[in-house]
Amino acid sequence: MKFPGLLSVVIPAYNEEGAVAQTIGRTRAALKAAKVPHEIILVDDGSSDATALKARGAKAQVISMGENRGYGASLKAGIRQAKGDFIAILDADGTYLPEELPLLLKVMDTNDMVVGARTSPGAAIPKLRRLPKWFLGQWANYLAERKIPDLNSGMRIFKKSAMARYEGLFPNGFSFTTTITLALECHGYIVRYVPIRYLPRVGESKIRPFRDTLNFFALVLRVVMYFKPLKIFIPLSGIIFLASLASALRAHEEGLGLTAPTLLLFVAGLQIAALGLLADLLVKRGR
Repeated sequence: MKFPGLLSVVIPAYNEEGAVAQTIGRTRAALKAAKVPHEIILVDDGSSDATALKARGAKAQVISMGENRGYGASLKAGIRQAKGDFIAILDADGTYLPEELPLLLKVMDTNDMVVGARTSPGAAIPKLRRLPKWFLGQWANYLAERKIPDLNSGMRIFKKSAMARYEGLFPNGFSFTTTITLALECHGYIVRYVPIRYLPRVGESKIRPFRDTLNFFALVLRVVMYFKPLKIFIPLSGIIFLASLASALRAHEEGLGLTAPTLLLFVAGLQIAALGLLADLLVKRGR
């Protein structure tokens, strides 16, 4: 495979001694077989086990965070140190198959980001996360105006320049992948989704289902407010205008004329619509 430049593979890890060495070894073997120039960077996020030791034994470049800072913080630290113009990320827990990286690389030359979508039959997504993942996906599809097969896959390749533009938006927690997906989708970058397999993890999951799901929803709202505020303000304004109309009809039936609640609802709807238009103007001027 002819690849236009150096690929930097960034692998964040927190207490992943059970699979980290194998992940690094398989990644190196897959990229070497595909003849892709690469470097492998393991970011140790304050692990208390032998994660860093095993990563060094597997001859990866190891960056130590010193303490547990979070998935997103680890990725940002690794990407800053990366020498390549193209960044690949994957997890160290054995859920993603490094052998599938060449599948993503094959279409990278015509895209800004290629995401390994966990849509293949038998993908081992925990049952507890399936319903929140579906709701989050529907919410993101509406706001991004496009069907997104996998919003927060941890295996993807993207141009470093695309990531650098939005670095200030990226959180330190698990929402890094969600943010970069929405940022690029909402700003007109070319994003492609390639089906991949997804296996049961080695070791204990660090995801907190309830808290992290709420954070994901809040993040999607915040990111789209940054890029497409009218998707939030206009529907909200419409709901308030309908409430104003319902209030006016009820007041008319009771022979009351124009009431204070009707007027307040109408003014509130008008103000929210105006705020939405102003926010949209600021977003477009900032591009």
